[in-house]
Amino acid sequence: MSAVPHQGCDRAIAAAAGATVGTLGSESAKASASMPAVTPAAADHPRIVLATTILASSLAFIDGSVVNVGLPAIGRSLNADGGVLSWIINGYLLPLSALLLLGGAAGDRFGRRRILVLGVALFALASAWCALAPTATLLVAGRIVQGAGAALLMPNSLAILGTHFEGEARGRAIGIWAAVGAAAGAIGPLLGGWLVDVTGWRAIFFINLPLAAATIVLALRYLRADAPATPAAALDIAGAATASIGLAALTWGLTVTTSGAGLHWQSGLGIVVGVMLMLLFLRIEQRAGDSAMLPLSLFRSHSFSGLNLMTFLLYGALGALLLVLPFVLIEYDHYSASEAGAALLPLPVVIALASSTMGRLAGKLGPRLPLTAGPIIVAAGFMLAMRIGGGSYWTTTLPAMLVIAIGMAVAVAPLTTAVLSSVDAAHSGVASGFNSAVARAGGLFTTALLAAVLGAQGAALLDAFHVAALACAVTALASAGCAYRWIAA
Repeated sequence: MSAVPHQGCDRAIAAAAGATVGTLGSESAKASASMPAVTPAAADHPRIVLATTILASSLAFIDGSVVNVGLPAIGRSLNADGGVLSWIINGYLLPLSALLLLGGAAGDRFGRRRILVLGVALFALASAWCALAPTATLLVAGRIVQGAGAALLMPNSLAILGTHFEGEARGRAIGIWAAVGAAAGAIGPLLGGWLVDVTGWRAIFFINLPLAAATIVLALRYLRADAPATPAAALDIAGAATASIGLAALTWGLTVTTSGAGLHWQSGLGIVVGVMLMLLFLRIEQRAGDSAMLPLSLFRSHSFSGLNLMTFLLYGALGALLLVLPFVLIEYDHYSASEAGAALLPLPVVIALASSTMGRLAGKLGPRLPLTAGPIIVAAGFMLAMRIGGGSYWTTTLPAMLVIAIGMAVAVAPLTTAVLSSVDAAHSGVASGFNSAVARAGGLFTTALLAAVLGAQGAALLDAFHVAALACAVTALASAGCAYRWIAA
């Protein structure tokens, strides 16, 4: 949403992978032409270092969105209802949300290149599993493993930029990473739609295999092995397990409640257990101190706390759009999968063109103004989205997409830079991992709440979509309020 973003601003691949490489090369060339301050690790091949981190993170963010446009085809092929379809999405988002914290901490402690390569390899194996899955249950299981791999690779791809570049070069590299990354997750539906129409939905998982292989080769060749930022120690397995089970219980309860069954004792129990386990997770982290996968000392920074609350709200709203809009266009307006994916194209194009500039502008103005204005613009776009359904694409869907894209472009790069700047360098992996986890958690909860939309048909589907668009507008406005209140000017 996927990454979001970020994933925290995150997402790069175009209608066949070759277009992505071309975009990446041109953007990297612009940045490296004026990179006066790079560390020795990046001095020899700054463009390739940047390209490798972008390609790695793009795997996670593309897969976070490419499946959305294939949901109708998957549902028909595997006889899956709305509740099961929501778990095909949340099966990926759940471990991604819970284990990103562990992935960032593992990179800090055992070396970021090592954990990056491990995550990419696991992601590739799980992609093959998903592509061959004969049932919806096995597909969800494969998506869970995919999410675990993404949780390892994503925070470390961004943290590697923080250790390979310095000063102005770091800001430019992060701006390009954010621009191409954010575009990748949104371009995913276009690529996915084309693959679904031409070869079937299984191709959206097979496409990950050559991209993952290229990432591993580049990482081993051009990313120098880094010394752990903190002494090697036992990972916070208790915290990771508690967070994972707590999020799973909470998500299951919300999904069942909104899928038509309503609130009953089982779903209510799931919600209560989930909340209790998340509170227990905070207690475990408090006792673990600095060895926790999420040191609670980070929240002494009001900016860090405000940035993450804003991220949860903004990326939750964006994740809802990327999930529900293609579904509505296919099921209600009878778009093909390719047409539904193409309908979202203005979003990545605008973000890719504008994010790098906004990253530099935010460096001069500070993060508060763009991080307040961006979500307000996004909210206006969601209000326009309430006109979608039955009308012309050019007068309904396109205006909404353009306005939402402009708002996200204003916020994406400043958000990522602000998060990394709000903590010390030793915790950059943990901070980026947590911010990415928060963004994915936003998508996780909105997906759980949208089970009713995925199960609706005809006029009921359109009505449910309009209610969801209004709720997303309110959520985006709330994220703007968080930025204005808690982020320093």
